[in-house]
Amino acid sequence: MALERVVGAAADAGLLVVADGKRGDVPHTAAIYADALFERLGADAATVNPLLGADALEPLIEGAAAAGAGVFTLVRTSNPGAADLLDLETADGPVHEHLARLVAANASRLAGSSGLSGMGAVVGATEPRHLGRMRELMPESVFLVPGVGAQGGDATELGPAFGAHPASVLVPASRSIAGAEDPGAAAEDLRAQLWAVSQSLAR
Repeated sequence: MALERVVGAAADAGLLVVADGKRGDVPHTAAIYADALFERLGADAATVNPLLGADALEPLIEGAAAAGAGVFTLVRTSNPGAADLLDLETADGPVHEHLARLVAANASRLAGSSGLSGMGAVVGATEPRHLGRMRELMPESVFLVPGVGAQGGDATELGPAFGAHPASVLVPASRSIAGAEDPGAAAEDLRAQLWAVSQSLAR
Protein backbone atom coordinates (compact mmCIF):
# COMPACT_ATOMS: atom_id res chain seq x y z
CA MET A 1 0.00 0.00 0.00
CA ALA A 2 1.21 3.50 -0.83
CA LEU A 3 1.15 4.80 2.74
CA GLU A 4 3.25 1.88 3.99
CA ARG A 5 5.82 2.59 1.27
CA VAL A 6 5.94 6.27 2.27
CA VAL A 7 6.44 5.38 5.94
CA GLY A 8 9.16 2.89 4.99
CA ALA A 9 10.97 5.47 2.86
CA ALA A 10 10.75 8.02 5.68
CA ALA A 11 12.17 5.52 8.17
CA ASP A 12 15.02 4.68 5.78
CA ALA A 13 15.81 8.40 5.58
CA GLY A 14 15.84 8.72 9.38
CA LEU A 15 12.67 10.80 9.53
CA LEU A 16 9.85 10.64 12.07
CA VAL A 17 6.34 10.02 10.78
CA VAL A 18 3.20 11.69 12.13
CA ALA A 19 0.10 9.93 10.79
CA ASP A 20 -2.29 12.85 10.52
CA GLY A 21 -5.57 10.93 10.41
CA LYS A 22 -7.32 12.61 13.38
CA ARG A 23 -8.66 9.23 14.53
CA GLY A 24 -11.25 8.89 17.25
CA ASP A 25 -14.02 6.38 17.83
CA VAL A 26 -15.68 4.21 20.46
CA PRO A 27 -13.10 2.31 22.56
CA HIS A 28 -13.26 -0.99 20.64
CA THR A 29 -12.70 0.71 17.28
CA ALA A 30 -10.13 3.11 18.75
CA ALA A 31 -8.06 0.09 19.83
CA ILE A 32 -8.12 -1.18 16.24
CA TYR A 33 -7.00 2.23 15.02
CA ALA A 34 -4.16 2.19 17.55
CA ASP A 35 -2.96 -1.19 16.33
CA ALA A 36 -3.16 -0.10 12.70
CA LEU A 37 -1.30 3.17 13.29
CA PHE A 38 1.44 2.15 15.70
CA GLU A 39 2.00 -1.58 15.24
CA ARG A 40 1.12 -2.22 11.62
CA LEU A 41 1.96 1.10 9.98
CA GLY A 42 4.79 1.94 12.38
CA ALA A 43 3.95 5.63 12.76
CA ASP A 44 5.99 7.51 15.35
CA ALA A 45 2.94 9.59 16.30
CA ALA A 46 -0.64 10.14 15.22
CA THR A 47 -3.23 12.89 15.50
CA VAL A 48 -6.28 11.86 17.52
CA ASN A 49 -9.75 13.29 18.10
CA PRO A 50 -10.76 13.46 21.80
CA LEU A 51 -14.35 14.60 21.34
CA LEU A 52 -15.79 11.16 22.09
CA GLY A 53 -14.30 11.42 25.57
CA ALA A 54 -11.56 9.93 27.71
CA ASP A 55 -12.59 6.29 27.26
CA ALA A 56 -12.28 6.58 23.48
CA LEU A 57 -8.90 8.28 23.79
CA GLU A 58 -7.57 5.64 26.20
CA PRO A 59 -6.81 2.85 23.66
CA LEU A 60 -4.88 5.27 21.46
CA ILE A 61 -2.74 6.42 24.40
CA GLU A 62 -2.17 2.81 25.44
CA GLY A 63 -1.21 1.85 21.90
CA ALA A 64 1.23 4.75 21.64
CA ALA A 65 2.82 3.88 24.99
CA ALA A 66 3.28 0.24 24.01
CA ALA A 67 4.92 1.21 20.72
CA GLY A 68 7.09 4.01 22.12
CA ALA A 69 5.10 6.46 20.01
CA GLY A 70 3.16 9.66 20.66
CA VAL A 71 -0.24 11.19 20.07
CA PHE A 72 -1.22 14.73 19.15
CA THR A 73 -4.68 15.40 20.55
CA LEU A 74 -6.87 17.97 18.80
CA VAL A 75 -7.21 20.82 21.30
CA ARG A 76 -7.68 24.07 19.36
CA THR A 77 -7.44 23.52 15.60
CA SER A 78 -6.43 26.02 12.93
CA ASN A 79 -9.60 26.11 10.81
CA PRO A 80 -12.05 29.03 11.21
CA GLY A 81 -14.85 26.67 12.22
CA ALA A 82 -12.91 25.59 15.32
CA ALA A 83 -14.50 28.53 17.10
CA ASP A 84 -17.97 27.02 16.59
CA LEU A 85 -17.29 24.27 19.14
CA LEU A 86 -13.81 24.49 20.62
CA ASP A 87 -14.21 28.06 21.85
CA LEU A 88 -17.64 27.51 23.43
CA GLU A 89 -17.68 28.78 26.99
CA THR A 90 -18.53 26.52 29.91
CA ALA A 91 -18.57 27.13 33.65
CA ASP A 92 -14.90 26.08 33.74
CA GLY A 93 -13.67 27.89 30.65
CA PRO A 94 -13.83 27.19 26.92
CA VAL A 95 -14.02 23.67 25.57
CA HIS A 96 -10.44 23.82 24.29
CA GLU A 97 -9.23 24.36 27.86
CA HIS A 98 -11.08 21.22 28.97
CA LEU A 99 -9.29 19.31 26.21
CA ALA A 100 -5.95 20.81 27.25
CA ARG A 101 -6.50 19.59 30.81
CA LEU A 102 -7.26 16.11 29.48
CA VAL A 103 -3.94 16.14 27.63
CA ALA A 104 -2.05 17.38 30.68
CA ALA A 105 -3.61 14.72 32.90
CA ASN A 106 -2.10 12.02 30.67
CA ALA A 107 1.27 13.65 29.98
CA SER A 108 3.19 11.51 32.47
CA ARG A 109 2.14 8.33 30.65
CA LEU A 110 4.13 9.28 27.55
CA ALA A 111 6.93 11.20 29.30
CA GLY A 112 10.34 11.26 27.64
CA SER A 113 13.83 11.70 29.04
CA SER A 114 14.06 15.29 27.75
CA GLY A 115 11.19 16.48 29.95
CA LEU A 116 8.82 16.59 27.01
CA SER A 117 5.82 14.31 26.73
CA GLY A 118 4.64 12.33 23.74
CA MET A 119 1.13 13.25 24.88
CA GLY A 120 1.06 16.20 22.53
CA ALA A 121 -1.54 18.69 21.37
CA VAL A 122 -2.68 20.18 18.08
CA VAL A 123 -2.90 23.94 18.63
CA GLY A 124 -3.42 26.10 15.55
CA ALA A 125 -1.22 29.04 14.63
CA THR A 126 -4.15 31.00 13.22
CA GLU A 127 -5.32 32.15 16.68
CA PRO A 128 -2.06 33.00 18.47
CA ARG A 129 -3.99 34.63 21.34
CA HIS A 130 -4.65 31.11 22.67
CA LEU A 131 -1.06 29.88 22.60
CA GLY A 132 0.13 31.22 25.92
CA ARG A 133 -2.81 29.77 27.83
CA MET A 134 -2.40 26.44 26.06
CA ARG A 135 1.25 26.28 27.08
CA GLU A 136 0.31 27.19 30.65
CA LEU A 137 -2.14 24.28 30.78
CA MET A 138 0.12 21.78 28.97
CA PRO A 139 3.70 22.60 30.03
CA GLU A 140 5.17 19.19 29.14
CA SER A 141 3.46 18.56 25.80
CA VAL A 142 4.90 18.94 22.33
CA PHE A 143 2.63 21.23 20.33
CA LEU A 144 1.86 20.39 16.71
CA VAL A 145 1.06 23.84 15.34
CA PRO A 146 -0.61 23.81 11.91
CA GLY A 147 -1.80 26.88 10.05
CA VAL A 148 1.46 28.68 9.25
CA GLY A 149 1.60 29.81 5.64
CA ALA A 150 -1.39 29.09 3.43
CA GLN A 151 -3.89 29.35 6.31
CA GLY A 152 -2.53 32.73 7.39
CA GLY A 153 -0.59 31.85 10.54
CA ASP A 154 2.69 33.67 11.16
CA ALA A 155 5.72 31.77 12.45
CA THR A 156 7.02 34.88 14.20
CA GLU A 157 3.92 34.92 16.48
CA LEU A 158 4.49 31.43 17.89
CA GLY A 159 6.69 32.42 20.82
CA PRO A 160 4.03 31.75 23.48
CA ALA A 161 3.67 28.16 22.22
CA PHE A 162 7.25 27.26 23.13
CA GLY A 163 8.06 25.59 26.41
CA ALA A 164 11.48 25.33 28.02
CA HIS A 165 12.72 22.90 25.35
CA PRO A 166 13.24 24.13 21.76
CA ALA A 167 11.66 20.91 20.47
CA SER A 168 8.39 21.71 22.25
CA VAL A 169 6.86 23.04 19.00
CA LEU A 170 6.53 21.20 15.70
CA VAL A 171 5.20 23.21 12.75
CA PRO A 172 3.85 21.26 9.77
CA ALA A 173 3.72 23.12 6.47
CA SER A 174 2.63 21.71 3.14
CA ARG A 175 0.99 24.11 0.68
CA SER A 176 3.28 27.02 1.53
CA ILE A 177 6.32 24.85 0.80
CA ALA A 178 5.10 22.52 -1.94
CA GLY A 179 3.60 25.46 -3.87
CA ALA A 180 6.65 27.69 -3.54
CA GLU A 181 8.85 28.45 -6.53
CA ASP A 182 11.77 27.01 -4.56
CA PRO A 183 10.38 24.55 -1.97
CA GLY A 184 13.79 23.94 -0.43
CA ALA A 185 14.32 27.64 0.17
CA ALA A 186 10.79 28.03 1.58
CA ALA A 187 11.38 25.18 4.03
CA GLU A 188 14.72 26.66 5.10
CA ASP A 189 13.16 30.08 5.59
CA LEU A 190 10.47 28.63 7.85
CA ARG A 191 13.06 26.67 9.82
CA ALA A 192 15.14 29.82 10.29
CA GLN A 193 12.13 31.82 11.50
CA LEU A 194 11.19 29.18 14.06
CA TRP A 195 14.76 28.81 15.27
CA ALA A 196 15.02 32.56 15.72
CA VAL A 197 11.79 32.60 17.77
CA SER A 198 12.92 29.74 20.00
CA GLN A 199 16.37 31.26 20.54
CA SER A 200 14.97 34.66 21.41
CA LEU A 201 13.02 33.02 24.23
CA ALA A 202 16.11 31.23 25.54
CA ARG A 203 17.99 34.46 26.19
